[in-house]
Amino acid sequence: MRYMTQGVCSSVIDIELKDGVIDSVKFTGGCNGNLQGVSALVKGMTPEEAISRLKGIRCGFKSTSCPDQLARALESMIS
Repeated sequence: MRYMTQGVCSSVIDIELKDGVIDSVKFTGGCNGNLQGVSALVKGMTPEEAISRLKGIRCGFKSTSCPDQLARALESMIS
């Protein structure tokens, strides 16, 4: 699934689920090293677990962040 982000430096998140768990996450744009780390950490998690850990994280004074956008993308995939 491709998710177009809002309010963050990354512009797109590509997510693949396999057998109900996160198989891969790729961000386009944003802080490359940090987002590679987030992608590696959520691999193998269920979407629900990743959402519970990432939802609501803010970046500075923004009301969202790249991890929060990933949580929102996952929510849209499972709803």
